[in-house]
Amino acid sequence: MNLKLYNTLNRKLEEFRPQNPENVKIYTCGPTVYARAHIGNLCSYVYWDLLVAVLKLNGLRPNRILNFTDVGHLTSDGDTGEDKLEKGAKRENKSVWEVAEHYEELFMGDYNSLLLDMPAKICKATDYIEADKQMIDVLTGKGYTYETDDGIYFDTSKFEKYADFARLDLDHLRAGARVGFNDEKRNVSDFALWKFIQPGEDHAMRWEYRGREGYPGWHIECSVISHEELGEPLDIHCGGIDHIPVHHTNEIAQTEAAYGVKMCNYWLHCNFITIDGQKVSKSLGNTYSLNDLLERGFLPLDFKMWVLQGHYQGERNFSFEDLAAAKARRRNWQNKIALCLQREEGALNMEFCEGLLARLNDNLNSAEAFALIDNSELSLDDWRMIEKVFKLGLFDFRQPTDGQLEKIQLRNEARRNKDFVMADRLRDELLGDGFSLLDTGDGSFWQLS
Repeated sequence: MNLKLYNTLNRKLEEFRPQNPENVKIYTCGPTVYARAHIGNLCSYVYWDLLVAVLKLNGLRPNRILNFTDVGHLTSDGDTGEDKLEKGAKRENKSVWEVAEHYEELFMGDYNSLLLDMPAKICKATDYIEADKQMIDVLTGKGYTYETDDGIYFDTSKFEKYADFARLDLDHLRAGARVGFNDEKRNVSDFALWKFIQPGEDHAMRWEYRGREGYPGWHIECSVISHEELGEPLDIHCGGIDHIPVHHTNEIAQTEAAYGVKMCNYWLHCNFITIDGQKVSKSLGNTYSLNDLLERGFLPLDFKMWVLQGHYQGERNFSFEDLAAAKARRRNWQNKIALCLQREEGALNMEFCEGLLARLNDNLNSAEAFALIDNSELSLDDWRMIEKVFKLGLFDFRQPTDGQLEKIQLRNEARRNKDFVMADRLRDELLGDGFSLLDTGDGSFWQLS
């Protein structure tokens, strides 16, 4: 195995060395289920599914956990604003539990439509409330917390390596602290482990802790879930680049402070996609769901094709013109498979397979892998291997009926007899049925139009 991954921890490409090849521990930050996932959200799950596929290609056994944030994520990634689930409940005039369940189901529908492998386990934040309290108790016992009127905070000054992961300039953060900064916080970088319900605050999700009702902060859930389900250190922790300065920095601080061990060996972060140069964001209102794409004539797997055409670390601008090109590329690959089916071409090309693996082992370079596919003569077995890795639904297409195959034979006879009027009529009939014809020296072969 020669798999290399870009490790955010050390800001460089490193050879991946799992602790146990039979149990590669992976934690993936999941969605906050207060609204439907947009295409920017879904990109990351496509990339991390590719990571799992590449690990398997290298003979490893991934053990991946995905979390659902169904409480505690405020509208700010820090500790201000309204809980996003509460906001969703008010928007839709439903309970927070109904909102969470509804968007969990929609997310899984989108997830499955992209043919993504199921994680070993999907964990809801609300199932780990008691474990959250236990971790806060451990941190308190070690002197890392303090209590204010509105919550229990992690004192980042007590964790010497706090700024290391994100290369934070804490002096600059202190100097730039906004007006209205909570004067009960000791440091601007301190973060809430637990928030207390304030008088008059409408918060449906609440649990008793230290004699008061409240709810967990956003960051603690990932530390608790990964600790409970996988243990430290993780092999790989995945997320978006927006998680680096706050969420993942806080995860590292609280986990390593609590348990005294390294949280994770390899941190992978995918970049944003943009629309018209702006980050795709619900708050900006420039989002599309998979359903929006479907209404414009694009399948979820056309979108997946577009995602994998780029590298997970690259920032890319989404456009419907580029999505149309990805759709055409996917259809072209399907037509190459159709030709292999008709010519009964098999036999795996080991040189191609090795080249494909080499590109994927180079930091999951799916863009280069796709270029290799485009420029190679491939057999049916090669295409089966490609589908196994990328899961693009390449073999999911309608084939001609016996009657349509008979029309193709009749057209071949008409062409041999130079009856071009008949040949053209049969060609047009087949085109109306969704099939075009590829005329070669070996005869005519059907293609998807």
